[in-house]
Amino acid sequence: MKAWLKTGLVSTLMVAVIAGCSNSSTSTTGTSASPANPASPASSAKSQAPVKISISLSDSLNKYALGSTDINNDKWVKKLGELTNTQLDLRLVPHAEFKPKTALMFASTDLPDVMNTIQGMFPTGPDMSGAIKGGLFMPLDDLLKEYGQDLLKAIPEQAWNEVKYNGKIYAIPEYLSNASRRATFIRKDLLDQTGLPAPKTVDDFLNVLRAMKKNGVAEPYAFRKDFVYSDVIFGAYDVMPYSTMFEKIGDQVVPKFFKVEAMQKALTVYKTMYDEGLMAKDFASLDGNKWTNNINAGKSGVWNHNANLLMNWISTTKPANAKSEVVIIPSPVGDDGKGGMMKYSYTGGLSYINSKVSKEKAIAIVKMMNYMVTEAGDRFFNFGIEGDTYTMQDNKVVYKQPTTPEGSLEEQFRSVMLRLVEDTALNRTLLNTTEDGKKLITQFDTIVTKEGRNGISFAPELTTTAKFTDAGLKFSDMPPVILDHMLKMVYGKEPISDWPKALEDWKAKGGNEIIKEATERYNKKEGIVMGD
Repeated sequence: MKAWLKTGLVSTLMVAVIAGCSNSSTSTTGTSASPANPASPASSAKSQAPVKISISLSDSLNKYALGSTDINNDKWVKKLGELTNTQLDLRLVPHAEFKPKTALMFASTDLPDVMNTIQGMFPTGPDMSGAIKGGLFMPLDDLLKEYGQDLLKAIPEQAWNEVKYNGKIYAIPEYLSNASRRATFIRKDLLDQTGLPAPKTVDDFLNVLRAMKKNGVAEPYAFRKDFVYSDVIFGAYDVMPYSTMFEKIGDQVVPKFFKVEAMQKALTVYKTMYDEGLMAKDFASLDGNKWTNNINAGKSGVWNHNANLLMNWISTTKPANAKSEVVIIPSPVGDDGKGGMMKYSYTGGLSYINSKVSKEKAIAIVKMMNYMVTEAGDRFFNFGIEGDTYTMQDNKVVYKQPTTPEGSLEEQFRSVMLRLVEDTALNRTLLNTTEDGKKLITQFDTIVTKEGRNGISFAPELTTTAKFTDAGLKFSDMPPVILDHMLKMVYGKEPISDWPKALEDWKAKGGNEIIKEATERYNKKEGIVMGD
């Protein structure tokens, strides 16, 4: 993840013979490549000592990284350093504590050379704007023009616009080639046992879950704490409570959860799932690790996650059930015939450079990150080291993909976590090496890209969002006061019919000010981003 726990591709047993990578990691097919191992960008400076660079980044719950006794002596970390003439000092930050740990870094004197953030931590947002104003990070425009030309070509303009503050670029972003990336996954083998077709509507969705429950699936829908990757029903009724989900109702611009009837329908569905045992009874405290383990153990048959993780789920669910078959299906639709989860911004994790580093080090950092979107970088991150994880045959890469969960986690670390700049929608280069991967590309292009919800958002973000923390809407975090009422209603401690009272509570804790600012900004057309 970075923010969305981004993960690499886990493969089936096979050896793939594929063409060498093209000029960017977004290519869908390979082209011929030189049989020699691509030269590193630092090859002309081998006489110079490697530049030491410290980087803080989320551990992404990556078991390979977490299992390392010294991640900086890892073969892939050291090889990346060799290829870029750097000596890397990775500082892993627990994913669940990333934002508070980052805030502590700002207050300390131990700020790393590069801070790689999770998704949504924009220069104009509440998490980073204070640090930008305080001069903790440097503008990068001049460095990119001289040393990051491949970055400027590979990353779309929409993504660059999201990392600007007062017209200057302050971060190098991961990027998305498509704003829809969350998907609904289902164990097709468990669906087939029910005799039902893939669900289309919310009612169909509930009936599939009920049938799975009847067949012995313990918690058919895999719910996760705070509705994280569990908001598909809010998507069906278009009431997602995030900062990209404002809507004009009457003469005011308000969060979409102001659509009372639609929100009550969504909460009723979640309560039904809870009451009938279609999701875990301890759903409110079920963290990412337990959620993942429950899915892999076969306790759940339907869940939501990022579409690019299909290959991972195909592999990790098989040890508990060799017949497991995971596929992506269209998300259930609501009354308007639409559905899907939030559409993302065009950026993922963002890399900021400490303003106190020397010019030499800043240049080395930009050069290293520029390498990540080159043909040579694409080959290293996807296929590894020539003679170790791949060979050349007839001017083509022959890549032996991992055949064990451990090997897949290692590939995931190298191809995704270590690669701070890439297209995080899909790694088409690696996917095109397997039949399952090609199927994922098809499912992504024909299902995922056709669904998803969006709304009115603001850049820079509303100042009142940071001011009123109980009521503030964030990119993918619900306002605490709203979340609290939702949980009480699903548990039956508050009647769902009291949703208007929940709105009044939200307004009293800062929501009125948020609405006022949103409406004024909308009317003045100041920093408005209209969802597609």
